[in-house]
Order: sequence, then structure tokens, then C-alpha cells
Amino acid sequence: MAAPNKGRRPAAGGQSKPGRALALILIAMVALTGGMFISHNTTPRLGIDLAGGTSITLKAKPEPGQASAINKKNMDTAVSIMERRVNGLGVTESEVQTQGSDNIIVNIPKGTNSEQARQQVGQTAKLYFRPVLTAQPTAAPTPSASPSASTSGKPTPSGAPSASGKGTPSGSPSAAGSPKGRALSDALKASPTPGASKPGSPTPNPSASSGDAAAAAKLQAQFAALDCSTREARSKAGEGAKSTEPTVACDKDGAEKFILGPAEVDGTDVSKAQAVINQQNGQWIVQMDFTGGGSKKFAAITGKLSQQQYPNNRFAIALDNQVVSAPTVSTTLSGSAEISGNFNQTTAQDLANVLSYGALPLTFQEQSVTTVTAALGADQLHAGLIAGAIGLALVIIYLVAYYRGLALIAILSLVVSAILTYTIMALLGPGIGFALNLPAVCGAIVAIGITADSFIVYFERIRDEIREGRTLRPAVERAWPRARRTILVSDFVSFLAAAVLFIVTVGKVQGFAFTLGLTTLLDVVVVFLFTKPVMTILARRKFFASGHPWSGLDPKRLGAKPPLRRARRTTSAPVDNPKEA
Repeated sequence: MAAPNKGRRPAAGGQSKPGRALALILIAMVALTGGMFISHNTTPRLGIDLAGGTSITLKAKPEPGQASAINKKNMDTAVSIMERRVNGLGVTESEVQTQGSDNIIVNIPKGTNSEQARQQVGQTAKLYFRPVLTAQPTAAPTPSASPSASTSGKPTPSGAPSASGKGTPSGSPSAAGSPKGRALSDALKASPTPGASKPGSPTPNPSASSGDAAAAAKLQAQFAALDCSTREARSKAGEGAKSTEPTVACDKDGAEKFILGPAEVDGTDVSKAQAVINQQNGQWIVQMDFTGGGSKKFAAITGKLSQQQYPNNRFAIALDNQVVSAPTVSTTLSGSAEISGNFNQTTAQDLANVLSYGALPLTFQEQSVTTVTAALGADQLHAGLIAGAIGLALVIIYLVAYYRGLALIAILSLVVSAILTYTIMALLGPGIGFALNLPAVCGAIVAIGITADSFIVYFERIRDEIREGRTLRPAVERAWPRARRTILVSDFVSFLAAAVLFIVTVGKVQGFAFTLGLTTLLDVVVVFLFTKPVMTILARRKFFASGHPWSGLDPKRLGAKPPLRRARRTTSAPVDNPKEA
């Protein structure tokens, strides 16, 4: 007895259980929708053109004698660093691009960190570690809230590095003034920094560093005239000085001014920086790790300073010509360092951020700051959505008029595609920083046509099979392999174009390319997991299977041929002479 299934062959491209595919896409839709509500991200993030924000114009300023430094390479490097800085703060969809040969435009969307990003976007972040040659308190020192290394204020003896690589506080005496910020490293916990040099302590001669008595006298004159009372004055202290020359500087609070020696270590020698809480005193600090070469430089200079007496054993950490910290050094250090001072979480993260992404190759001056309102973008979005709705309505009218009952499948597929697109965009906001802008909305509208095109390809293949005389169920299965190849090739070309556009463009055009690529991928998912299974199920229903005039699959209307039948063989008697036959 023959097996009951023997000799049965599934139709080409057959799908035995379409319910599995439908269950899979239903689970995906429920999971994405649930994740959207659980994460409280029920709407996509909006870009600056829709949400409003701040537009900043920065102009590059050449250093003295370095006018040629303003070139395309340095401008592109500055754009890259600024973009990483603002996005490192969680400000998404920021736009940083050059304008002309020496201007950079920074567009920062409205958000909780937009003001913070504005403050540091043009910060040069040139970090130098310089030995302190002379220090003096200003006339009106500003109190500092930073804690001292020794909470009791009593000096403690210097200690050797412990097993953890940390040292004990050094024993420099404390001055009467408020303690300043300190740097801690592998073998150091700095002591409170005195406000002025001790009486009788040796004061270095700057001419020993410059090798020129005239230059030393000029430096002393600059130091005597140095004003640290205002932020603008502090930012201009030592302006234009080379890293290989001594310079004057103020601390960030204006409470102390310095003559600093040539830089021994610079910011490029810092490989990583992060803001953390000091577990011993609960204060915010910035931890820095050095590169291999930077670690050697750091060890060399701290080894020299540790042999000096106060104040010549002080080490200034200068960021953009301002002294962030000036600790004393009691032993040779290497590997990593910590900057502590009057930090809160925001200021510590700011400093760590600019150090992590490096120094700008150029100095920039803020030319203008403009607040961008979302009113214009909202009007454009409203107009775009109206245009999209009109286009979608025309597509649906065409589908109903031409494909009749099949239009129901197309409309349901568009609804599924819209749900998947919306939920994914809402989740990508906090996930990867995706923000919806006007070009991205255009990409989503264009995707309606791409998705509808896939339905039309499949429907036409089915109708071609019916024209050949086949019934609906085999026509659905035989049409699928041919339609599948066409859909995949078409979507691959669209996705390739979107990928190339995303790679070679910047700014808002990338939003268009990203949305176009995303919706193209979703088109493949919807056609394979929804449109084809639904078509397979409906082919078993009488309304479609019988070729109802409103089904869109009426054989008479399509001009179908008679049903295909096998030709019967007829036998006849053999003929002796073929010619007689």
C-alpha cells in the first residue's frame, strides 16, 4: 500500500504554515510596542529643525606666526572633535560642519545638556603639565571649596607607594589661605597648596629656563602686571605663549598667579580621562591614564620635582592657559593621575570629556549664538505630513480601483510597516541617539512608494499565473519565487543607495539616508512575514479563490486562458511507407 503522501510535491515556493510567520511578526510588533511604553519613549526624538535649539558660529584664529595652520585638515579635525564632544554629553542629532575656510557652524538641539555643550564646544582644551617657577596669591583671592588632602589640616609625612599603587599625603605645610586643588597619581596624594611662597624659600630665576635675561625680565614684568580678577583676564593670561617657553598663568578661581616653566607633558599624552567620585572623601575627581610615551615623560618630570624644595616641587596642570591644579610632588609618578579641585559632577564630566576627545588643533572665537525656534520646522513638518497623507490616499485609491480586494492586503501591510517604523524610531532615540528631522520624515514618506511597489510586483505575478489558466492557490505559490527575486533585487538597490548616501554625506542628509535604509529593510520583513502569509491564507477563502469580480483576481477580467490540461496521446497503426501516410 502506497504511503498517503507519496508522490505529493509542494508547489514552488510553497509555505506550509503561514501562521508561523504571522505569529513571528506579531510577537515582534508587541515586543517593540511594549518596549516603547516601558521605556517611556512613546515619541521619536526630534532634531533641531523640529525641536529648536542653539546655532553657534565659531571662527578659527591663527596662533602667532601660524596662519597656515588654518587649513582643511585642521578644520575637519576640529569638526570631528567638536561633534564627539557634544554627542559625548548626550546631545543627539547635533550638526557640526564647516562654512567657508575658517568658520564652523554648530547646531545643538534643545535639551538638558545643550547649554553645557555650548560652553565647551569651542574650548581648545590644550592641556600642559608645567613645573611651577613662581607662585603668588592675588590681591583678592577667591575661596575654594575643594577639600584638603588631610582633613585635619596637619602635615603628615610622605609615604612610599602602597600595594595599590597609591601613596600617602605629602608633608608640605599649609598656608593660612584656603587650600587649592590638587592632583593625585599612582604614588601621590597631594597636600594643600600654599597660597604663596614661603619666606626664605628659593625663588627660581626664569632666566635659567629662558636663557635670556631680557626675556626673564619681560616675564617678570608680565607676572607683576598679571590681572586674575575676571574670567576674561584669566583666559588671556599667557595668550600666545608656546609650550616650549615659560609663561604666566592664573588659577581657575583667580586666587593665585604663576610663572610656569616649559611644558613637560601635554594633552596628547593622555590616553583616557573620566569623572569619578573619590571614595575616600566623596568628592568628584578626574582620572587620567597616560600613553606609554606620556607615562615616561610624567615619570621623568615628577622624578626631578620630587628632589626640589617647596615651592619648586609644585606641578601645574594648565588647561587652556588656566591652572586647574598645582599639587606638590614628593615621589616619582607614572601611569595615571587624578585631578581634584573645586569640582561638581558637571564640571568634572566637562573636563573629562574635553580631555578624552583631545585638544582642538586651532583656537576658535565665538562669533554669534542664535536661538533656533521650532516654529518654522513645525510648519514644514505639518506641510510635509499633509503631502504624505495626500500621497498615501492617492496610493490607496489607486490600489482599490485597480486591485480591488487585493488592496486590503496592501493596506494592512502598510499599517504593519508603519507600526514597526514608528516603534523602532522611538526606541532608537535613546538607544543610538537617532533624532527625527525633516529629511528623515521625507525618507519615511518615500518609503511608502517602495513598500507599495513590492506589493504590486507580487500581485502582478499572481495575476500573470491566473492568465496562464491556473487557479488561485497554485498561482499564489508559483508567483512567489519570481516576485521574491524581483523584490529583493529592488530593495537591495534602494538600500545600497541609502548606505552610500549615509556614508558620503553629513548633517541632515544622513537622516534621510538612515530612514530610507531602515524602511527598505522593514519592507523585506513585512513582505516575507506578513504579505505573503496573508495572501496564502486568503487564497483559501471562497471570495478570492472563486475569482469574485471584486477580488481583483477575476479570470474573465484578466483574460485568462482555458484551464491547463494534459494533452492526450492517440495511437494508430504503424505505416509501412511514411510517404503514403
